[in-house]
Order: sequence, then C-alpha cells, then structure tokens
Amino acid sequence: MREALAWAAAGRGRVHELFTTAVAADRNPELLRSAEAAGVPVSSVTDKAAAGLSETVTPQGVVAVCDLLDVPLDLAGARLVAVLHGVSDPGNAGTVVRVADAAGADAVVFAGDAVDPHNGKCVRASTGSVFHLPISRSRSADDVFAACRAAGLRLVAADGYAEEDLVAADLRGDLGRPTAWVFGSEAHGLPDEVVADLDTALKVPIYGAAESLNLATAAAICLYTSARAQRTPG
Repeated sequence: MREALAWAAAGRGRVHELFTTAVAADRNPELLRSAEAAGVPVSSVTDKAAAGLSETVTPQGVVAVCDLLDVPLDLAGARLVAVLHGVSDPGNAGTVVRVADAAGADAVVFAGDAVDPHNGKCVRASTGSVFHLPISRSRSADDVFAACRAAGLRLVAADGYAEEDLVAADLRGDLGRPTAWVFGSEAHGLPDEVVADLDTALKVPIYGAAESLNLATAAAICLYTSARAQRTPG
C-alpha cells in the first residue's frame, strides 16, 4: 500500500480510495495518516468486505482503489525487459514482475493471451513491484516483438529445450547486449513458432536430477545473469 501511495505521489497515477478493517487500521496508523495527508479518502470495512475486495483468501485488511497501472508500450532506451507470453497464472506473473524489479529491468510486458496484471493475486505476488516499473500489455505478441526490435533489444526465448544454455552465451558476452527475455507459461512453455521467430533461445542448465525449474526461478536466473553482464565493465 505504501508503494501505491508513493506511485501516486510521483505523479504516475492516482489512488482514489483506501478501505481498511479496524484491525488493519490499528496496525498501520502511519499508512492511514499518509493517505489522509495525500487527500485519499479512507473508509472502514468489515473483514468480509475486505476479503471480497482483495480477491485473496487471507487479506491484509487494507485495499486501495487505484488508476490502471499499465502504460503504452514504449521501450525506447530499455536495456533489459521481461516479456510474459501467454502466462496465465497470476501468482507466477506477479512473482516475475517482482523478480524483474529486483533485477533492475526497465519494463515488463504482458503479451498475447496473458493474465491481467491488475489481477488481485498478480498484484499481491508482486509485493508492490507493479508500482515500481513500467507495465505494458498487448494482445498482439507480434506487436510486442516488433517494439522490442525497434528499441534495439535482442529477443531471447527462455526455453528448456534450447540447444544452448545461458552460461555459454554469457561467457561469449552475448548477455551484455540489450535484451528482452521472453518467458512462456509454466505448463506449456513457449510455442515452437514463437521460439522460431525470436533471435535465439537459451536454457538454464540443470546439473542435478530435477526435471525442470518453475517459471519464477528460471526468470530470476535469466534476468539476473543479464543484469550482471550488463553491469560488468568492459
């Protein structure tokens, strides 16, 4: 909630109203004072109402009504972008947004038939990161890929079946270049035709007996490897 108020204070959107239970109000007096100082109306609600508003099983008791978060697709100057292609699970999507934020990515793009970034579970899984970096979405994955290329980003598919792994690509210096990592759904990965349309495909090497990595773990490794490579002098 503090992230939402900071986002609004930075002029990136507006928080229209804050709803809080009595218990949450007692727990977060400074938060409520900040909201009131910013001119945000604060209303008391029951626990049941808070649960309905937050779309979660265990609500925290404070819910904000904000402007939509997504912005027009503009990747000019970006060096690291995460593209979620057809990722339908809100928990996975929100966690990747959190990972991208932590890795210093410039944007996250929801492409194709992906979950709505405003989904309550997605927002909660991001732990506030949806307010920290630009979020865009487009039903046309082709438009997203064209925007990435126009911005000078190399499109890299995260594909567990790729012939080459990201360690080899990193050693060769490829990951120091401006990159858009494209991630598919955890259940099905990226369609073959999408992988074929991108600039290259890389896999995360698995040295043990695990069959695969979940989406958020793979995204963390890919994005952090690129972030480190881009920040290494020389």
